[in-house]
Amino acid sequence: MFNKLRPVMLVARRELRDQFRDWRVLMPMVILTLSFPFLMNEFAKQAVDFLNQFDANLILDRLVPFSIMIIGFFPITVSLVVALESFVGEKERGTIEPLLSAPFDDWQLYFGKLLVGVATPLIASYLSIGLYLILIAQQGLNFPPPAVMLQLFLLTTAHAVLMVSAAIVISVQSTSVKAANLLASFIVIPVAILMQGEAVMLFWGNEQVLWLAVTGVLIIALLLIRVGIAHFQREYLLGREIDTLNFRWMLKTFWLNFIGGARSVRDWYGRVLGASLRRIAPAMLFMLLIAGVSLWMSYSWVKDNVADAISHASAEDRAKLEENLGELPDLSSLRGHLNPSFLFLNNTRAVAFIFVAGMFSFSVLGILIYMINIALIGGLYAVFELLGVQSLPLVFLAGVAPHGVFEIPALMIGSAVVLYIGAAIVTPQTGKSMGEVILELMADWAKIFVGLVVPLLAVAALIEAYVTPGILLSVMGS
Repeated sequence: MFNKLRPVMLVARRELRDQFRDWRVLMPMVILTLSFPFLMNEFAKQAVDFLNQFDANLILDRLVPFSIMIIGFFPITVSLVVALESFVGEKERGTIEPLLSAPFDDWQLYFGKLLVGVATPLIASYLSIGLYLILIAQQGLNFPPPAVMLQLFLLTTAHAVLMVSAAIVISVQSTSVKAANLLASFIVIPVAILMQGEAVMLFWGNEQVLWLAVTGVLIIALLLIRVGIAHFQREYLLGREIDTLNFRWMLKTFWLNFIGGARSVRDWYGRVLGASLRRIAPAMLFMLLIAGVSLWMSYSWVKDNVADAISHASAEDRAKLEENLGELPDLSSLRGHLNPSFLFLNNTRAVAFIFVAGMFSFSVLGILIYMINIALIGGLYAVFELLGVQSLPLVFLAGVAPHGVFEIPALMIGSAVVLYIGAAIVTPQTGKSMGEVILELMADWAKIFVGLVVPLLAVAALIEAYVTPGILLSVMGS
């Protein structure tokens, strides 16, 4: 095992030595690490003086953890330049040939660069946070609880691993340092948006959600590491000299994969679309499993938590709740006012959003949105059960099954393609560039979306608008 890790340490030592030679990287990092805690401390002091006028003790208690999270983030953004030029920078300097010709495995080269790329910003972040903690101790401010401190340090670590992993993927795929630096905004901006959500959770004091945030960020970071190793090719680094955006090639590659050589619509459905569906069959089984877990979890959560709220509610509030939820609206009038176009566009937009969210998170966010959609069914059933709706299984089946037979499979199939895409991106595919792999996967999604998901959603919208209300009305009438 040590013999396998020894090359990693050799590459890391070489990378670390190169970093300490470049004062243009060291000086901004040192200046920001030492000066930013003082700036943040002054900001916190001004905020405290202002909030004291309104006796905002809750906000003041959360201001220090928020400052720690921000202080840990900024040194990472400055140190990101080290990871961005880890491979492409050596290519421009002409020092990458000896490194790639060394008798090391690809993963050893990659992890050597990754180790230093993560360690450098983390050391800077920890030093900056430590300096800030000294400052607040001198001012007599309260330290966050140990659990929150642990979350903040884990979040800082997770952000560093995520950003550096993405930066090294960009460095491997870029042909110039300029191009890599321009793409850095696709790392910093999404993580900054993510931190805004984490800050909201921090001010709300929702520590459980923060643990989920730590877990989610680490999962995406590990998937990024896997992507980098899967698409790391030494010949690719040495062979490409300039980035070209060939729209004609991109459209041609996408169209050829979308058509698949089919000569007719029947041939396309039978051979091309059929092959795509067979590829996502394992993902479909996983979607069925996730659906079952989501239904059970939402049903159990509502039964355990909402039951307490209903039992402790006043008689008047309970009566209003039962009046609003326990009885269905006038279904005879509802049947004529449901718009199938709105239902179709709404469901289609939801499936497309799952695809977009999955593409930016290696399927993680897409599957999470899918789980939320499925969980609504179990949660709604539990609410009606708590309210004592008569003949609930039959009523629920009449209200969901007619259009759900088409709508739920469409949602599962659309989400299964997203899961398949995430798994395929992190799988090594010899002889194909990362761009070619992504275009082929997008063509697979487009085939299934256009050929199967859209027709199923169209049929479901028509049934939901014109058939389901009538069936539900007859069941309620009986």
